[in-house]
Amino acid sequence: MHNIQAEELIIGTNTYISPSAVIRGIDGKAKRVVLGDNTYIGDSVQIIVDDFEIGDYCKVHHHTNFHGYKPLKIGHNAWIGQGTIIDSIGGTTIGNNCGIGAYSQLWSHIKYGDDLEGCNYNSTGSLTVGNDVWFVGHCIISPIKAEDRSMALVGSVVTKDMETNHIYGGSPAKDLTGRIPPQFREVSIEEKYQKMLQYYIEVGSPDSIEIVRDYSDIREDKSYFNVSTRTYTKRGTKEEIEFMKYLLPTKAKFTPI
Repeated sequence: MHNIQAEELIIGTNTYISPSAVIRGIDGKAKRVVLGDNTYIGDSVQIIVDDFEIGDYCKVHHHTNFHGYKPLKIGHNAWIGQGTIIDSIGGTTIGNNCGIGAYSQLWSHIKYGDDLEGCNYNSTGSLTVGNDVWFVGHCIISPIKAEDRSMALVGSVVTKDMETNHIYGGSPAKDLTGRIPPQFREVSIEEKYQKMLQYYIEVGSPDSIEIVRDYSDIREDKSYFNVSTRTYTKRGTKEEIEFMKYLLPTKAKFTPI
């Protein structure tokens, strides 16, 4: 694995890294790189970060570029489209179940002008992205906080914080919530349960998987998918992996308990 340079390297089960991908630190070896289970790192992806972590069942498509001095952390079930740039010069954290459409740019710094000449635009700031956030594609994101379930439409230029389950669009992006539907509607636990049962039937009702509303009575030989908490008891069985891949990216997203 000549394309990977790291002092501490953790690669999950069934994770694919293209031979043309490059993983290293800013000046040589990265200090720590963690890639979760069943994650895909595509062709010509560059991860040039000293402390990088990405969770399970993530897809990073070709020619994506990660770079920066501070830690860059990405949760489970991320989908990152081709040609995307994610910067962590100011530090970047991205939650679970996030979608980042192709050719988007996520920035944690604004700097280039000459400080000696009095440039007013030379700063860094953390970029914090919550769970279930979706940048649809060709989005440019400044060092902001995007709260859970917020969404930016294609081509948005986001310069201000995004509120929970609000939808934004334009350049600069404006809050369009109320004029068009937000990303998510309210769904009852029972509706989720019945829909998950249907998915379970569609994959052949494997004995090692059970759909539940709570974890009141669990066994070590089964993978339980809890519709109330959107979590599952990760066992790593063939049936569990096949079911997760069937659910992702658009049917349902679960994270390990």
